[in-house]
Amino acid sequence: MKKICPENFYHIYLKDKCVYACLTPEKFEDKWRDLKAMVGLMKTDYEEDDLSYEMVSKPTMDLEESSY
Repeated sequence: MKKICPENFYHIYLKDKCVYACLTPEKFEDKWRDLKAMVGLMKTDYEEDDLSYEMVSKPTMDLEESSY
């Protein structure tokens, strides 16, 4: 039997492309802050509005291997 811990993780997108996947809340905060600063300070084809993120919750159920 394998128990999955309830935890949230994050995906960060630049326009429609996922640039960071499955970040812990701590890593998300760091990456989100850095990306927003980079987009605002550097001359790129991207604007701050091109950044988005999605919070995903891991399932909180117990998983067992079943025989059918």
